Amino acid sequence: MTRAQRKLILPATLAALVVAVIVLAPVLPLPDVRSMDVPNRFAGPSATHWLGQDEFGRDVLARLIWGGRASLFIAVGSALAAAVIGTVLGLLGGYFRGLVEFVTVRAAEVILCLPPLLLALLVVTILGAGTWPLILALTILYTPIYARVVYSATLQVRSLDYVTAQKAMGAYPLRILATTVLPNVMPPLLVQISLVVASAMLIESGLSFLGLGVVPPTPSWGLMIQAARGSMEVAPMLLLWPSLALAGTILTFNFLCDRLQTALDPRGITAGGALWLRGGGSRGAVPRSARRAAAPKQDTLLEVEGMSIAAQNAGTSLELVRRVSVTVRRGETVALVGESGSGKSITGLALTGLLPDALSITGGDVRFVARDGEEIDLGALDEAGFRRIRSGEISMVFQDAAASLNPVLRIGEQVAEALRAHGGARGRDVDARVVELLRQVGLPDPERRARAYPHELSGGQRQRAMIAVAVANNPRLLIADEPTTALDPTIQAQILELFRSLKKATPDMGLIFITHDLAVVAEIADRVTVMYAGEVVEDGPADEVFAHPHHPYTAALLASVPEGGTDRLVAIPGTVPLPDAMPEGCRFAPRCSHARDVCRTGSPPTSHPTPERRTRCVRWKEIA
Repeated sequence: MTRAQRKLILPATLAALVVAVIVLAPVLPLPDVRSMDVPNRFAGPSATHWLGQDEFGRDVLARLIWGGRASLFIAVGSALAAAVIGTVLGLLGGYFRGLVEFVTVRAAEVILCLPPLLLALLVVTILGAGTWPLILALTILYTPIYARVVYSATLQVRSLDYVTAQKAMGAYPLRILATTVLPNVMPPLLVQISLVVASAMLIESGLSFLGLGVVPPTPSWGLMIQAARGSMEVAPMLLLWPSLALAGTILTFNFLCDRLQTALDPRGITAGGALWLRGGGSRGAVPRSARRAAAPKQDTLLEVEGMSIAAQNAGTSLELVRRVSVTVRRGETVALVGESGSGKSITGLALTGLLPDALSITGGDVRFVARDGEEIDLGALDEAGFRRIRSGEISMVFQDAAASLNPVLRIGEQVAEALRAHGGARGRDVDARVVELLRQVGLPDPERRARAYPHELSGGQRQRAMIAVAVANNPRLLIADEPTTALDPTIQAQILELFRSLKKATPDMGLIFITHDLAVVAEIADRVTVMYAGEVVEDGPADEVFAHPHHPYTAALLASVPEGGTDRLVAIPGTVPLPDAMPEGCRFAPRCSHARDVCRTGSPPTSHPTPERRTRCVRWKEIA
């Protein structure tokens, strides 16, 4: 039992005792709450009446217990009803946005403009006093509060990578909301439930005190407080008991929900927590419209020719990547290199069909050779087509493993999810395959790590787990988007060694390694593709590019890092231009010390110094 679970014992026991006493009131040996003994009214505690008798001689303890049934039923019933309705509204509005958000969340917020007590009074006045009208009034009152809390939490979760991964695997939106988004918004929801129960009990007591709540002779704490108010001078203890019961119950439930939040939040526990099972999906074939007869170049796995990516907004188009060409052969590691904003990550996302909705491929040819030897036009695939080849044919390792791994799922469950979603092992074979994968990526004690949550692993271990998810189905092409950026040098070296070992274990797998770290490129890459401002400016074998760069940007990158071999480090002046402010001619010209007038007047053509090398510089011979 974890520390968080041990802390849950006391409040859970107290809450259970309160609920048990109230629920078991009909079978407890209590006097009739309606039986009056007027001659003995205001009598003090005795062996027969432990808490004394009220203004009509009725047993105070019996009325206190029976009164708790009405007060607790109204408070908890309205809180749960409002929680269900408000959670649904918040999830739908936060996930789908747009018109759905207006109809759900914004419409519900109108109720927040009304004073709470006056709104409850209005509903009770229209429908009449009683238990069910009071529950309806409180449900209407608290639903917008839940909707706003869940809406805010959903906005934070919906853009994270593990939600994107669910979309990429083809999960239906309602399933994503129920199994991925909802568990991550549960902690603030539990806190809100405790606050609403407390507030509802107070409002119920207040309305009953005013005669607009529970109808006599049914007892409630509010009615007991109302009756005791008129006899405070004669029997002040009659006011104390319902007040203590009300305050104690509210504090108990607040205490319970506070500890329950910690116990159910995977970031605060080491075992237990919210376990959400995943169903498997079937793996289908890629649509024939995206397939062509196999005629690829020998050993070519991926060939990108002249691919352009643009952002579409209100009828205008802004080009972010222009005429990019990349080739990956079987068993080859190609490094995409460049500063932030050069278009590396967008290129990788385009190859896996994970571009944001506002971006799309607007030109070029993207051909991928599938496992069966047929050629797939990735540019012609829709989301369903990409879904069928992700993980099994093409997979991706993201930069931030903490955002990519679902915090409410154990590591083993997330690896198993990738296996099931793409027709991998079933039943007990899944657990064995998960442990095997975690061992393959170098996680110590893989059996234990499979039961751990992401927050229990270090940064390097999380990245290894992310890699295990990516290679679970033995992809033909693996794209790694800066997987070592947030790690310290020692862990970086370990992750690079892991990629090398994966390449040895699967010699036919191609690897695109996206990075801005030239030291990493020198260790792992066979070929280098240098990008600047959305264009490929140089491409060639890694050792040749490092030894003799043919583009001033590549030379400047090498001169700006300690591993470049230069006697003195040189900073590259200026910054990468914004997509809507690209210069005429060569895009690197404003920052280039070799630029001439010809560089600023027209886009430089692609030159081929050797059959294996390309460069977009008219002065490449002088640079070399």
